[in-house]
Amino acid sequence: MPTKRDAEQAATATTFSVLAAGALCWRETKGALEVLLIHRPRYDDWSWPKGKMDPGETMPETAVREVWEEVGLAVSLGIPLSDIEYEVNSGTKLVRYWAAKSDGMKPKPDGKEVDAVRWCSPEEALTLLSNPSDKEPLEELTTAATRGELATWPLIVVRHAKAKPRSSWTKAEGDRTLAATGQRQALAVRELLLAWRPGRVVTSPWARCVATVAPYAKVAHPKIKQVSALTEASHQRKPAKTAAAIEAIFDKHVPVAVCTHRPVLPTVLKVLAQHMPARLRNSLPDGDPYLAPGELIVCHVSAHNNSRIVSVETYKPFDD
Repeated sequence: MPTKRDAEQAATATTFSVLAAGALCWRETKGALEVLLIHRPRYDDWSWPKGKMDPGETMPETAVREVWEEVGLAVSLGIPLSDIEYEVNSGTKLVRYWAAKSDGMKPKPDGKEVDAVRWCSPEEALTLLSNPSDKEPLEELTTAATRGELATWPLIVVRHAKAKPRSSWTKAEGDRTLAATGQRQALAVRELLLAWRPGRVVTSPWARCVATVAPYAKVAHPKIKQVSALTEASHQRKPAKTAAAIEAIFDKHVPVAVCTHRPVLPTVLKVLAQHMPARLRNSLPDGDPYLAPGELIVCHVSAHNNSRIVSVETYKPFDD
């Protein structure tokens, strides 16, 4: 299973002529795993919901948008699956996939790019898929299901967006707010968080953290909790309390985003590392500044073992 994704789209675009993303939607019917296939009349093939990345998007945003546009399902992304590459007329195409549990809504073909949908077993899907490379993410999904790593919830760590310079700030440190660049980053963070749509936000009460998650909170209406242990000052005095605040998040078993400061990140990452195997631990950032302003780490926690992280991804919001 992939451990980390590079969200720097410019570097990716120099390698691939086409960037696309999608999802393998799944559900359980009477305890049996089913996946959603789409039929595309243009190619007369069976495939997964996917499409090209639009300007100003990140890959997770593309995946969620394409599933909505093609089959009318509002999904939140689950574990990342392997990228696939294949040749097209313009060069090499990269498609990035995630697992996405169905929300119970009935899929509906858009009538343009998709004229039919079909829930089927993984075994049946293997016989129907037209592109051999589309079988790779399916095999990975079924392996994850066998391991108890398919049903998960996201724990997302966000470094606050760019703040006004510390050197020029004359008021209380906790009141230092976002710079103009940071305000734009906060809007981009909103769009990125919507790919996982955490229903809970835990944040440092300092102004720059609250302002970073405010655009997301305005549209998604999550439960918000301000935790003083996530501030720089509290962490400097009692890092153990910061660690305990992160550890307590695992007890809730619900999708959550945590917003904090650069100096706090080493303690946060240390706690996360204790909940994952070495192959994932090695993918965590290990040097200052750990994350860029507005950057985030997405950890997926097993729903069957709510203390075990089974995947790690790192993304920057789109930077204009």
